[in-house]
Parts: sequence; C-alpha cells; structure tokens
Amino acid sequence: MRRAWEADPTATLHRRLGKSALELGETTATPTCPDIWELSNGDVSVIGRDLTASYAGRLPEGVHIGADERLVVIPRTMLVAAKPDIPDA
Repeated sequence: MRRAWEADPTATLHRRLGKSALELGETTATPTCPDIWELSNGDVSVIGRDLTASYAGRLPEGVHIGADERLVVIPRTMLVAAKPDIPDA
C-alpha cells in the first residue's frame, strides 16, 4: 500500500532553520547534532537523539512509529530559534 506521503531521498539540505547547536550552546566546539534543516523540496529534516526505543511503550493513543521511522528529540531552544524561519502556511 502506498502511503500518502513519502520522504524523497534525493532532496538536499537547503537551509538551516534557526541557529546551529553551537550558536545555542547545545554542543561543544566540535558541533554534532542536533539540527533542523529545510530540504530542497520544502520538507524538513531533524537531526537529534534517537529515543525511539525509550518512547515506544508509552506513546499517546493514536501515535505510531513505523518500522522505517524514528522518534528524535531536540532541545526546545532549537525549535524556538527556528520559529522565525518556519512559514505560517
């Protein structure tokens, strides 16, 4: 069965949404994740800690993680900093 939305693996990282983890003090001088990026097709990529296993047994009703999906967590400061870059519609 085809899903209504599929991720496009050919899309490229287009622009960072918000500030880098280094700018926000969420990492050290060797910047690793987390990060939020708009892709060339308009979709959004989130780089964060994979906590799929930690949350799997306690998801709210109606929330499901597919076999090819992961639940990732990023610091709140990153999403707040990205807010001005996220369009309203």
